[in-house]
Amino acid sequence: MSFDLVLFGGTGDLTWRKLMPALFQAFRHGKLPAQGRILAVARDERSDDDYRRFIHERFEEVESAKRPSDEEFARFAELLHYRRMDLSKPDDYAGLKACIDERGAATVVLFLATSPHLFTQICAQLGRAGLNGPNVRVVLEKPLGHDLQSALEINRTVAASFSERQALRIDHYLGKPSVQNLMALRFGNALFEPLWRRESIANIEITLAESIGVGTRGEFYDRTGAMRDMIQNHALQLLTMIAMEAPASSDADAIRDEKLKVLRSLKPFSEADVARDVVRGQYRAGQVNGKPAPGYLEEVRVPPGSRTETFVALRTEVQNWRWAGVPFYLRTGKRLAMPDAHIVINFRTVPHAIFPGANRANKLVIKLQPEDGLELHLLAAKGSGQHELLSPVSLDLDFDKAFATERVGAYERLLLDAIAGRLNLFVRSDEQEQAWRWVEPVLDHWERDGSGPRPYAAGSWGPPAASALIARDGFAWDEEQ
Repeated sequence: MSFDLVLFGGTGDLTWRKLMPALFQAFRHGKLPAQGRILAVARDERSDDDYRRFIHERFEEVESAKRPSDEEFARFAELLHYRRMDLSKPDDYAGLKACIDERGAATVVLFLATSPHLFTQICAQLGRAGLNGPNVRVVLEKPLGHDLQSALEINRTVAASFSERQALRIDHYLGKPSVQNLMALRFGNALFEPLWRRESIANIEITLAESIGVGTRGEFYDRTGAMRDMIQNHALQLLTMIAMEAPASSDADAIRDEKLKVLRSLKPFSEADVARDVVRGQYRAGQVNGKPAPGYLEEVRVPPGSRTETFVALRTEVQNWRWAGVPFYLRTGKRLAMPDAHIVINFRTVPHAIFPGANRANKLVIKLQPEDGLELHLLAAKGSGQHELLSPVSLDLDFDKAFATERVGAYERLLLDAIAGRLNLFVRSDEQEQAWRWVEPVLDHWERDGSGPRPYAAGSWGPPAASALIARDGFAWDEEQ
């Protein structure tokens, strides 16, 4: 299948840090369709060879296992082309259309790897230029808006030129193999379904922790914060996949319909709920992995006195028959003790303990990062004594070891899905808008609240109030048990 993949923002960080390495891996694995062209567009004046040299140099900053040899890059570079464009000029879009029409590829994917504030301008210009035919798809990278109003405006502009099936809102977390396995775990196995409900589950935790700070992205991050950067998209998408009902089929809209039902069932936040059930924090100087780490306010391009949150922990509920009364705890943060993304399903204890130690709960840990796998924590007796104390044991499945072949990375999977037109792992506009509706009362409350985020030391697990939040219900975060 012939395709044109057009990368708007072709010299930007997202393109050379994430997209080009992912495209090269797809090429290396023989999964990139034949007769393809990757066309980068940006404002700089460059030739194709200049751009190829630029990308080759940037690969030196990619982890060694994913770097091409000179021979591999020479073959990959044959796909790479460059075109200068001023995104504000209609004539440049007309020229791009002529370039694409001349080649006549079966599929055209327009990936907007630009600042989100340019999305409306680019999509409107693409529509005017006729770059929105039935074989065209546009991919929009998060964050999609700063609040509900801006998200609605982006979606209105996109919808004026592209159908819903042509507009692919990318959330790279959904491309992770471990996240894809959430669907397989739930709907490909009969083992857990009878237990996947309020009668058997005490609570569910979702943790997305990073040990790094904001780095050189201080200016961007200060406008965004942890709630917009991680909770509104990544964490809520994970929650929907854990809590959704079984879809009627594997069709993209059948899956997204069920996810939307979960988002609509989330308990809305009142003023009192935000004060009681949401904790925001901001890291101060500390130590991460034994090395000094600066505080957020000392990071590059962070305004003095910023009140932007780098940590969020919250409690919510899904108000439907399956989940009524089960607390869901979400937390995310930067400069935490370790990089760790996981989901913990904490089951209820047995109703009547006949063994010492049987009051400990079973739990299922779904590991997303840095490892990728499952742990099922059970209780067992070491011997055969009548009053034997039960001890915890675990069944541990490491997906990387279980599957001998190299697994597909998140952006590699999503780029291949965009080219092939597979929509299952892309977010629909009504999902995105409903997620904004749910977080907006929290953001509005923070705007009015003069207290600001709670401080926490870099290298810790966040403000003590986050531990108090979950302890109030008699539970503890998984790392602290």
